[in-house]
Amino acid sequence: MSVIARTPLLAPASSPNDPRYYDSLDLGAELRRTFQICHECRMCVGYCGSFPELFARVDRDIDSGKTEGAEAIDDVDMRAVSDQCWQCKLCYIKCPYTKDDGASELLDFPRLMAREKAARAQRDGVSVVDRVLGEPQLIGALGSGAVAVVSNFVHESRLLRKVQEKLTGVSAEFPLPRFASESFPAWFAKHEAAVPVDERGEVVLFATCTGNYNTPEIPRAAVRVLEHLGYRVSRVEETCCGMPNLDGGDVASFVAKIKANVALLLPHVLRGAKILIPQPTCAYTLKREWYEYVDEEAVRVVAGACLDLMEFIEQRRRKEGLPAAQAGLGKVAYHAACHLRAQKIGFPAARVLERALPETQVQIVQECSAVDGTWGMKAEFYEQGRHYAERLIRTVDEAVPDVVLTDCSLSAMRLRHETGRETIHPVQALARAWGLKET
Repeated sequence: MSVIARTPLLAPASSPNDPRYYDSLDLGAELRRTFQICHECRMCVGYCGSFPELFARVDRDIDSGKTEGAEAIDDVDMRAVSDQCWQCKLCYIKCPYTKDDGASELLDFPRLMAREKAARAQRDGVSVVDRVLGEPQLIGALGSGAVAVVSNFVHESRLLRKVQEKLTGVSAEFPLPRFASESFPAWFAKHEAAVPVDERGEVVLFATCTGNYNTPEIPRAAVRVLEHLGYRVSRVEETCCGMPNLDGGDVASFVAKIKANVALLLPHVLRGAKILIPQPTCAYTLKREWYEYVDEEAVRVVAGACLDLMEFIEQRRRKEGLPAAQAGLGKVAYHAACHLRAQKIGFPAARVLERALPETQVQIVQECSAVDGTWGMKAEFYEQGRHYAERLIRTVDEAVPDVVLTDCSLSAMRLRHETGRETIHPVQALARAWGLKET
């Protein structure tokens, strides 16, 4: 029996607002305590590489007679386990030892891994690959529009991607998104609603970096759908939600982006608008992470007004119903992204599509795409990510669907690349079923 106590004397530091957050002794003690409990449980062994790595290192010390548990785990071990975490949050969802489950252990493995990376980045600096992947908005703005042809040529050149991999650490094999010749902000600036709207008030569409510069067809479809439902759609000059910075331990950049976004969004929220986010990772970040890192009332007010886009549409369906659809979708394989599940809102897109559209059968696929944020894009983890995504790819292929849907644009890239199947966002499918055409 390990000498490490299961219950902490104080609640673990989960936010940099806690003075213990960067304290190496406190962090080391919390990592060993968590590793000990996970080693005794082992339920999460198949979720990612962190847990096999953790179990092997604790087993090594026990088998050698050095320890009775995780007492001898050192910085090298901690880093090895942390590097294998891609922040899917599935272990937290399933863990029986969390605050959400009323457990005294108060485990939060993903937040602890984020803390380890933040402490490491503060000590050693943010790596080149994390700096590159931490700025999707900047990269998107520079690569889209008039220069999109050149940017996409670089993406499609294996030789140039190999050079890029050597310089940045971003995998030459990962199917990076194409840059749009017309960004969503450019399209929105000249967009006029096809029908008069506003009887239901204002909503703000937080289009996300990928939506703004790589897949503007998703927020464009969202605008058409929301206007079809009678809402006036607004947008702000948003910056990145900050999750890519958090993935690399760059807390300072994350906090700066939170504050910039909140300053833009707060006036709309105070007027009663909801903030709608079509990407689960960004939605989770706005809802669950922002106020952990910036402990201000304005941040909590904005976070409280945030909804996943399809969550909002499902709420409308339950209260008032939805317009009749012109066509169904047939057999749908719907990938329930990990960060959607982490929001604990069920599967709103699946409910909307199956209950509001004719001749539509939805098979929910809950396997992880192993991209989550930026981890799967890195050269050192690309093949491992493909390995963990095999269950997802196999399940989708076995479903033989007419269309594959996912709310997550990163998962969509992997699904298209590995299956060769059309993969779109649920709001695009809804626009298609309602016959809503580009204006």
